[in-house]
Parts: sequence; structure tokens; C-alpha cells
Amino acid sequence: MQTDRENAPRPGLVEEVAPLVRRILAPNPSPMTLHGTNTYLVGQTDLAVIDPGPDNARHLEAILAAVQPGQRIRHILVTHAHVDHSPLARALSQATGAPVMAFGDARAGRSAIMQDLAAQGLAGGGEGVDAGFVPDIALPDRGHVTGEGWRIDAIWTPGHFGNHLCFGLGDILFSGDLVMGWASSLVSPPDGDLTDFMTSCARLQTRGDRLYLPGHGAPVTAPAARLDWLITHRRAREAAILEALAQGPATAETLAARIYTETPAPLLPAAARNVFAHLIDLTQKNRVTPEPHLSWNARFHHS
Repeated sequence: MQTDRENAPRPGLVEEVAPLVRRILAPNPSPMTLHGTNTYLVGQTDLAVIDPGPDNARHLEAILAAVQPGQRIRHILVTHAHVDHSPLARALSQATGAPVMAFGDARAGRSAIMQDLAAQGLAGGGEGVDAGFVPDIALPDRGHVTGEGWRIDAIWTPGHFGNHLCFGLGDILFSGDLVMGWASSLVSPPDGDLTDFMTSCARLQTRGDRLYLPGHGAPVTAPAARLDWLITHRRAREAAILEALAQGPATAETLAARIYTETPAPLLPAAARNVFAHLIDLTQKNRVTPEPHLSWNARFHHS
């Protein structure tokens, strides 16, 4: 796994990272966001902004300052409704008149099983959900947006988040938080869905993109290898969970403690979320059985 912590770009600096693509780093570094959120500007005259980022006045100023004479922001695209990606979209839209476009609101794209868990009261964990996010225009899977000299295709890729979109620009993919080079994607139910995550990774394997520009961290220059690693990593975690269940029925929290033996205690809740995502997937495969029913507090055993 690559770690680009030593090569941190400077927040607010406009950098060309690919033909027609400039990146501006938001000033929101954290353990969940690495250096911060990558905001991308696409185009030479008509501009699309991908992932405006957190609600931060300084970052809004940096985005607007990057608009050169003869350029205008025409579209605002959001990969998903986490608080480090979508909140600034509304202020940017008010400043430019450009519509906000995304797959749907913060609950869009959830599978039926995740809708049921949310109805039980299971709340999300991780970066935080921008619960009030609603796009001006819903951009469906395989939809597209065009500007002078470019076309961006929308690829619905739930897994990290139900309404997650990746955006294709020729053989470049803006991969949001689904595929990053510095860390594996967080999958935290009910917003994260491991079954969907694996399906989305498999779908991206069929595309053959040459470069990924992720929501956080450096460009991913070997996308196929990174996808292979992510899928192998998840399958290995699944095997470890099944092996731990051989010791007897257990909850997600108990299993996390059995598996993540070297993880500091403050990080175990996030590990338990990850384990629970796998347990939901394994339940749907009929490889484990939850008792008395599928829920955060259920005890799981081999089917």
C-alpha cells in the first residue's frame, strides 16, 4: 500500500495532475482524509468541479480564484454525501450559478438490507454523513455531462457510500473514496455496503482506465493492481472472520477484538464496523447466521 504522507501538497495550491485536470487540496487533514479532500477542476473554458469538499470559506475562495479569465464553472459534481466531499457544493453553486449534480440525496442507493438496518436505528460511522445533501440534478448510472472539449461519464459505484459515483474522463477515473492508493476504503453500514463494494470493484476492473484520481491522496497510477489488492484484501479479511468464528459464536465487536489483536483500543470500534460489514455480506451468502436476527448486537455463527 502506498503512503504519500511525506509528499503532502499545500492546501489551496492549484496543480495540474492530468490533461484538462487541476487539483486543489482542501485544508481538512485527518486520519480519515489524509492530507485533505482533493477538489478537481476539469476543462479549459467550461469547467466542472468534482467534490467541492467541506464547508470551508478558505477552500471556496481557492476554488473561485482558480477560475481564470474566459473560464466559468458550469457543473458541480459530487461523488458522495460525506461531510468531507459535499457540503461546499451549495455555497459554490450560489457563487457561480452552476447546478449541483450527484446520484441522489444522502440516502439514495442504499440496498434493502441497509435500509432495514437504518430503520432499526443503526447510524453510520466514519467521516460523517452530510444528511441534508440534495443535488439539483440527479445524475443516473451511465449518465454524462459535457463541456467544451470534454465529456464526463457517471458510474454508480456504491460500497463506500450508497450514492457514490465515480466519474470517467476518457481513460481517467475520478474514483472518489471507492479506490484510493494510501488506504483501503472505509465500509461502514448502513451507508457502506461490502456486497456492493465488491461488485463495484469488479465493475471497475472491466473498464481499463489508466489513471485514478481519488478523493484523498496521490493519483493511483496502476489502477488494475490496486483493484486486485483491494479485492484480495477483503477476501483475506473474510477468511479471518470465518476462522475467528470457529472459536464460537460472537458479535462483531467480539470478533474485532479476536482479529485485530495489534490494533490500539481507540480504533477497535472502527474495526468492529468493518467486521460487521463483512458479516452482513456473509449472511447474504448464507455462510454465517445471525441470532436472533441481523442487527449490530447479533451473535453470528457458521451456517
